[in-house]
Amino acid sequence: MSSPVPVTPPSIPGRITVARHGKPDANREQVLDWRGYEDWWDNIYQPARLVPGQDACDNLRAAAAASHIVFASTLRRAIETARTAAPGRDLTIDPVFVEAELPPPPMPGRFMAKTWGVFARCSWWFGMSRGRESRLEAEARAAMAAARLVEAAQSGDVTVCAHGWFNRMMRPHIKAAGWKCVHDGGDTYWSYRQYEYRGN
Repeated sequence: MSSPVPVTPPSIPGRITVARHGKPDANREQVLDWRGYEDWWDNIYQPARLVPGQDACDNLRAAAAASHIVFASTLRRAIETARTAAPGRDLTIDPVFVEAELPPPPMPGRFMAKTWGVFARCSWWFGMSRGRESRLEAEARAAMAAARLVEAAQSGDVTVCAHGWFNRMMRPHIKAAGWKCVHDGGDTYWSYRQYEYRGN
């Protein structure tokens, strides 16, 4: 009588940790008109490094240490965040994870940059992209980015250091692929959400 063939249990995908970058070195209280805000976004905020002296929390460091891949967007604030969370690691830097655009509506008035950010996100959400990446284009990119994370998680834990709004856009796609949010750290700088596979 032949011996039974051992059954190898199916492998369980790893955790997905999605982190927001640390605080950028850019004055969000600067008062600007809409053209000034557009210039601020392109030439101050987007290329900004992190404010010196910040550090990742122990739990984020542990998640990154356990990950076989640490992703970051191509923006400096995300790369510096990933380097802080995963010191000494080789990073996988990918433009698919960059923040969704924030084109300001051409309206009168002078407001703080953070106020223009609210105006810009609302008008962008309702379809005003002024030649930049539209909401529909960003949603398609978010689906691709989430698929990148899901694919990488088949081989173990993964961490990505990216951006507040774009992280939100990836969330429904990660959940739809069978991952459940088991830690919700909110949307502040250095916050993160962690997902575990629970099946569809």
